[in-house]
Amino acid sequence: MGPHGATFSNVFNFRDLGGYRTRDGRAVRRHRLYRSDDLSRLGEDDREPFAELGIRTVVDLRRPNEVEADGRIPTFDGFDYHHVHLVHPIWPRRQFADTAERADFVLERYRELSVDAAEGIGQTLRLIADADAAPLIFHCIAGKDRTGVISALTLALLSVADDDIADDYQLSELAEPASWAYLTRDRPDLQAHRWRHFTVSPREGMLAFLDDLRVRHGSVSGYAAEVGVTAEHVDAMRAHLLTPNPAAAEDPLDHALTVAD
Repeated sequence: MGPHGATFSNVFNFRDLGGYRTRDGRAVRRHRLYRSDDLSRLGEDDREPFAELGIRTVVDLRRPNEVEADGRIPTFDGFDYHHVHLVHPIWPRRQFADTAERADFVLERYRELSVDAAEGIGQTLRLIADADAAPLIFHCIAGKDRTGVISALTLALLSVADDDIADDYQLSELAEPASWAYLTRDRPDLQAHRWRHFTVSPREGMLAFLDDLRVRHGSVSGYAAEVGVTAEHVDAMRAHLLTPNPAAAEDPLDHALTVAD
């Protein structure tokens, strides 16, 4: 089984960020950067497919109490582990009437995250910029919000178009049914409150967040500079995560999710 074809028993929102085209005709390299939901759910059966990814660095974006409650990724060989707490308030539980309400909600939450978690966001982006840390995977619990913001910022710094960033973000909706089934396997009482616990990932929310970031900071790179990600970091990120020139751009990658049976 090849690295991109890896499947995991209880991980539902894993994917390679490679394959997206940039505005200058290059492409994000495959098998260098991955995003995921909670890797603490990996089991012994997942050891071999995970090893095939060749991961050197795991970045865990969860709260300390979440790591304490669920544990960290198993101690498979071959990678460095970084716990980078993205500080932010507990999200209010909400039920939504329509997509516009969901988009407004995630915009508010991501704006909040961009301020309160600035230090952790900067640290994570600097790790992603380090060629020696790749292949790198970052994750939170559902792999859609904290992980989604880091993915969006990284792809934006690589000059991937906003529409493609929003499409990647919305892919997390496909993982929600399997993730919810896992969560409620031993908690059937939660079924009646599904939409109080899970929100979807409307692409409109991510597009609004990127627009809002530019209004507040001038550009995504302007925000990155404010959180300690210098032009040199961005250059380093582009050097190892992008194909070297348009002629070398790879075929588009199928960004299908890894969803357990």
